[in-house]
Amino acid sequence: MNDNGSIELKKNIVSGNVVLVFLALVKLAVHLATNLFGGYGIFRDEFYYIACSKQLAWGYVDQPPFSIAVLWLNRHLFGDSLFALRLLPAIAGAVTVFLAGLIARKLGGGRFAQVLAACATLAATLLLWMNGYFSMNSFDILFWTLAFYLIVLITKNAELKYWLFLGIILGLGLLNKISVLWLGAGLLVGLLLTVHRRRLLERGPWLAAIIAFLLFLPHLIWQVANHFPTLEFIRNATGEKYVASSALSILLEQVLSMNPQTLIFWLPGLVYFLVARPMRRLRILPVIYLAVFAILVVNGSSKSEYLGPMFPMLFALGATALEKFIVRFKWRWLKPLTLVSLLLSGVAIAPLYLPILPVESYISYAEALGFAPSTPEKKELSRLPQHYADCFGWEKMVKAVAKAYDTLTPDEKAKCAILANNYGEAGAIDLYGPKYGLPRAISGHNNYWLWGPRGATGEVVIRLGGSAAAMKESYAEAIPAGLFHDDYCMPFENDMTVWVLKDRRSPLMADWAEFKHYE
Repeated sequence: MNDNGSIELKKNIVSGNVVLVFLALVKLAVHLATNLFGGYGIFRDEFYYIACSKQLAWGYVDQPPFSIAVLWLNRHLFGDSLFALRLLPAIAGAVTVFLAGLIARKLGGGRFAQVLAACATLAATLLLWMNGYFSMNSFDILFWTLAFYLIVLITKNAELKYWLFLGIILGLGLLNKISVLWLGAGLLVGLLLTVHRRRLLERGPWLAAIIAFLLFLPHLIWQVANHFPTLEFIRNATGEKYVASSALSILLEQVLSMNPQTLIFWLPGLVYFLVARPMRRLRILPVIYLAVFAILVVNGSSKSEYLGPMFPMLFALGATALEKFIVRFKWRWLKPLTLVSLLLSGVAIAPLYLPILPVESYISYAEALGFAPSTPEKKELSRLPQHYADCFGWEKMVKAVAKAYDTLTPDEKAKCAILANNYGEAGAIDLYGPKYGLPRAISGHNNYWLWGPRGATGEVVIRLGGSAAAMKESYAEAIPAGLFHDDYCMPFENDMTVWVLKDRRSPLMADWAEFKHYE
């Protein structure tokens, strides 16, 4: 390449980066504006994550420690407001948009392919939701996308440094979410079934595996020390919590949750990179996807959202393939049509996954689109899907508990324990309770069970829900002290009686094992 060609290439790269940065900033702005001016309140899981961040450890019943450590730092820097809580997931989403465009470039895609991959990542509705609240999922998407970017680099130039970087990303990813093991398994299958199998005779893949293992080792030690609670959690969740899924249902859910408009290019792109001879060196990417898909199907009770982190890569494959098709047949008109229709569909579907409308406006809008409330879990729903319903009623619930607490004498308050049914209720009491003078909550749900009854004896207990007959099986006295109701919360937590319970028939600590439920 002559000097003029080199200069032109650099200009194209710089201008391409500017466009990708702009799209990443659009993604960031959408989330920041939602968190600042909209939103339906703190999500159930976020209360639990905040509670975990107050008790740092190398692991938790339902997750490794990375995201919790990040939240600890975030809370100390920015506080506990909704905007602060969701700032880092928004940034992670913006970086993912930029990376999707970079992956398309490394696959050989031009300006259109890069922009389309970034726009698809921006308009993918499930990714909007996952980047819209604090959880390990937003970082999980980022780690998978970084890993795919490095895998693409390795297919072009298997320098040792790329393998070392990949090992670090996989290790940190495992410390964030154990499902990165699926990515590792998919990568192994991809190496074995493609021209890259010879890489297994080199030290790069093995060094990457060793680095990932060493980074993950502290969490493994924690699992051993705590008798592998995550295995029990996974077993209970797959057997009792999640609805069974077939290969077809998982595929259909992906199509719907990732914006149906994107199907027209990501699925053909997957096939193109799988079968086209010029793409032999990049065939490892669709093979990884198919391997992970097969793992989820075999599992039988997986959620389609577990494949969400793969889609920035799939969008890059599809965008690159579509660009090649357009160039070959000279159908330039297809470029603006694809981009405009994609962004319009993203705008239309966004309120279903991002709380940008007032709740009653959302309900009317969803009904107009024929979007019925749904959940991947075996739970009854009312007017809202679970991902929105779980944002409502929490402080109102805490106020109902505080009203019951205020009926106690000073001596009873000193002995009182607030026994919550699940980590959402317990986390809300722990976050909002101090301003109402409430003690910390206890619960048998996930890590709350590991934290124990916190010295509670059971002499005085406040509980939500249940019947008088059920309460009197364990307590000599059961006094109804209020009723919690919210128009939008999950039905199983609505219209619950607030009970003041006294004189437990046996010490709470003696019965603590019976309260454990990992799910």
